[in-house]
Amino acid sequence: MFKKPSKRVFLIRRILLSVLATLSVLIIVTLSIFFMLGYRLDSNNGKLEQGALLQFDSKPSGADVWVDGKSVGSQTATKQTVLAGVHTIKMSKSGYYDWNRTLKLDAGTLTWLDYTRFVPQKLPVESISSFKTLSGLTFSPDLKWGLAQVSTSEPTFQLIDLRSETVKTSTLTLPTELYTTQPNTASTFTTYRWNSGGRYVIVQHTYGDNQTEWLMVDTQDLTKSVNITRTLSVNFTDLQFTGTSGTSLYGLTTDGIVRKLDLSGGTISRALINNVTSFSVFEDTNTVSYVGTNPDDTTKKVVGIYKDGENSSTVLQTANDPTTSMAIAIGRNFSDDYVAIAEGNMVTILTGTLPSAGASDSNGLRTYGTLQLNGAVTNLSFSEKGDYVLAQSGTEFMSYEVEHQRATPGTIVSTTSQPVTPFKWLDAAHLWNDDNNSLTMRDFDGTNVHTIMPVVSGFGATLSSNGTFFYGVGKTDTGYQLQRVRMILK
Repeated sequence: MFKKPSKRVFLIRRILLSVLATLSVLIIVTLSIFFMLGYRLDSNNGKLEQGALLQFDSKPSGADVWVDGKSVGSQTATKQTVLAGVHTIKMSKSGYYDWNRTLKLDAGTLTWLDYTRFVPQKLPVESISSFKTLSGLTFSPDLKWGLAQVSTSEPTFQLIDLRSETVKTSTLTLPTELYTTQPNTASTFTTYRWNSGGRYVIVQHTYGDNQTEWLMVDTQDLTKSVNITRTLSVNFTDLQFTGTSGTSLYGLTTDGIVRKLDLSGGTISRALINNVTSFSVFEDTNTVSYVGTNPDDTTKKVVGIYKDGENSSTVLQTANDPTTSMAIAIGRNFSDDYVAIAEGNMVTILTGTLPSAGASDSNGLRTYGTLQLNGAVTNLSFSEKGDYVLAQSGTEFMSYEVEHQRATPGTIVSTTSQPVTPFKWLDAAHLWNDDNNSLTMRDFDGTNVHTIMPVVSGFGATLSSNGTFFYGVGKTDTGYQLQRVRMILK
């Protein structure tokens, strides 16, 4: 016969149920937190250990993923947690070469392997345009345009529209009033540099007795082009755009001074940096980095920066040996600033706040990592998004992953005695070069090397903006051709 429990028993039961419910919630929450932090039970030793999280993606997506020879059971984009240690990763997609990488992963870390760009196993070359002669072909940084020159002696260019699968070409002839002409003298027109927005181009015009003038060419409206040298009455050795308007530039004058130019107002600034041998503009922060000499002691080489709007520049490092080579590059990864400085064969990577005018040396920056090559660094750069640093010395190179502070050495295989060309960034994580008349692509760390197509060395190469095609310049029996291969299969 059922007996109603006493109030005391009922209260005890309620307390026990409440305690059990609370404990269950705490256990579930704790396990969830541990799971999100990457903790897993190691089946080999029965211990709970924190793992590392891998995030996968690829172009094209839908690739199978294996970690240590075992399928993760899903296709890109996907993720997987693994125990700390060395792991081999493979991504595979039908019709493409496999992608492979071996990584040492630390506990509690997140590694993004989302930059994988598959290369088709078959790469038939398609001819797009033919040229009997070709003196130059460059591509815009936004991957939408190409500019071809049949002859440097003519002020005529072929503007190549790469924005759709059907490539269109139009002729650009510079108006005669834009440049200086002299009777019975030869002229040379050279495409010098695109702006980041892919509309404006700097053209160097040499004429007469080695006289040089600089032209800002608006490829979309030639009437808005400007003869920079004539407008400002100043001679330059280098010009670089800043911003996307096409009218704002920094220029290095023949006396080693960097000044800022405003073509819309026809004005030029005071001397911003003195004793400069080379410079570069980092548009993300509107900062100029430079290599030069100390104005007070020209036997000492220096590298430094100038921040737009400030009164003076800041020296970041002075070479110990006046004969050593120096280089500097600036990058930004998310909201953090980084500076790479090469002195001889040593590269120091700094992070922190870029110092303002008047600061003492690298005040505000701290050492983040170092690289050492066997020879003097001749090529130093950051990737587009600041994820990676590349340092190159001839056939030797070294990459550095900013997020994980991981350095990887590599070597370029060359079959000729000619000096190898510097690597160029293909996108945010891939490099290309055209040594041995072959267009070669590889990951930033030198892995997954693929020969894309035979090309003529010395011309430009680019992906289309959607990554479907890879463009380059090839040789034919009758001249040259703009050609491409399909990187994303139908």
